[in-house]
Amino acid sequence: MVQYNPKVWFSVIFHSYSRQVMRTLRPALIFLLVFSAVVCVVFLEVLQWTEKDFHSTIAMHQLLGIVLGLFLVFRVNSAYDRWWEGRKLWGSLVNNTRNISFKINAFLTAEDRENREWFANMISNIPASLRDYLRDRKKIEALDLTPELIVRAEKTRHVPNLISSALYEKVQQLTQTGKITSDQFWLLDRELKEFSDIIGACERIKNTPIPYSYAMYIKKFIFIYLITLPFGLVITEEYMTIPMVLLLAFVLLSVELIAEEIEDPFGTDINDLPTDELSGKMRAWVREIILR
Repeated sequence: MVQYNPKVWFSVIFHSYSRQVMRTLRPALIFLLVFSAVVCVVFLEVLQWTEKDFHSTIAMHQLLGIVLGLFLVFRVNSAYDRWWEGRKLWGSLVNNTRNISFKINAFLTAEDRENREWFANMISNIPASLRDYLRDRKKIEALDLTPELIVRAEKTRHVPNLISSALYEKVQQLTQTGKITSDQFWLLDRELKEFSDIIGACERIKNTPIPYSYAMYIKKFIFIYLITLPFGLVITEEYMTIPMVLLLAFVLLSVELIAEEIEDPFGTDINDLPTDELSGKMRAWVREIILR
């Protein structure tokens, strides 16, 4: 995730992310550059040489631009809603790991270092395993698991579920041995259930993209708008058509590119959520609370 000062305009305008966007859009912009140049040459040189009369109009593009603008606004808002909901879920995960750490610290005796170490590791594993699961990868070596759980993790496809289940099993075991009371068990159950709710909500965002037909038709509308725009401008603007088409293409395609990037907020793109940083902070906070 990009860290920046929104009050410093020049650093935002000339940020390196702009160069990354340009690299991504370069093939499309080069195609439109060549296409617009060909249209200008054909209509301004060839047709004038053959004395053909041609009249152009941008009335269609004015009307289509209004509709396209509405589509793009809705597209970006939908993508941002997904990004912001993901951030709220990870904010809830931060609070939940703290709350359960406070309770574990209060319920277990200071001498019970073994169980304290176990809970510090397992609670820290929840955000780390969820981060990797949402990125379609499984990095068992990055987790603090017991040998038994390592074996189980290698056989499962859903490591966050495994760790949540292990936490339930451990709490149940401590209740049966009398190290925590039944009332304390129910207090811990609230946070354990919240882990499952957060995992499920993140999976919903990850596995439910913007409807295909909606995303497809927006791209079609942008393509039709840009590919026909030179024909509407060429007679009145002549060779200025080329930079005008490129500028409009950059604006429209950049907006669509931003929406594509933030609609899946759990990846590794520059605008995705800082889940690596949050996972590291949660691990440090949990260990500080339980093992201090």
